[in-house]
Amino acid sequence: MTKGIVRQVLVAVATVAVIVVNALANTLPINGVTTGEISDLFDVYFVPAAYVFSIWSVIYLFLVGYTIYQALPAQRDDPRLQRIGYLYILSAIANIAWIFLWHYQIFVFTLLAMFTLLGSLIAIYLTAGVGRERLSPAATWLVQIPFSIYLGWITVATVANVTSVLDYVGWNGWGLSQEVWMIIILIVTAAIASATVFTRRDIAYGLVIVWALIGIAVRHANVSVVAIPTALIVLVVVLALSLGLRRAYSPTGRT
Repeated sequence: MTKGIVRQVLVAVATVAVIVVNALANTLPINGVTTGEISDLFDVYFVPAAYVFSIWSVIYLFLVGYTIYQALPAQRDDPRLQRIGYLYILSAIANIAWIFLWHYQIFVFTLLAMFTLLGSLIAIYLTAGVGRERLSPAATWLVQIPFSIYLGWITVATVANVTSVLDYVGWNGWGLSQEVWMIIILIVTAAIASATVFTRRDIAYGLVIVWALIGIAVRHANVSVVAIPTALIVLVVVLALSLGLRRAYSPTGRT
């Protein structure tokens, strides 16, 4: 079995494993509690409304598309897909590890799994050349866009994970209120999203951030000190999206 075939098979196994474990997390559920029920144990603001998590269906759909694409005979020896494939397998292991750590409430170690997942997705994102290299339409839709969406969601999930663990360990926020920290987190999130959208012209990544932030505003609609700043940050990211779109489709903005 050649190196390319090994990678193709392992990627397929990784995709199936991630989807099955994440499905069991909420249907079994693992350790008798769903992922969302555990999230509700924490008194934090950076958690969106329940409907927002439906984005996993979109992520899974695109990951299946990527898995099929990379498994085609024509892609067997593609050096880019070879590098991405093993990073993707690492991301799948981290994803599955996070589920078990979260459901068995080993919260501090969820950060190790989450940062491994985030780091592997960033590496995939860079290797895929999002916003830097123009690939074929198939590779754009089945390699670049899937990982833009996935990275966008995991960016949000990482922030939510960190805030939840800090709440779990009883961090006092250096004397600042939870509302002040929420505004700081929102500003940092907006800066990361805007920079990514504008410099990489990555609309998919930005849309995921907007989707998540709107969900946060909806969840905390009755808390004006959270809902209003979140809505304003959404407008900032939407502005960055519009500028990114304009730059992407301008004659001088294309790569």
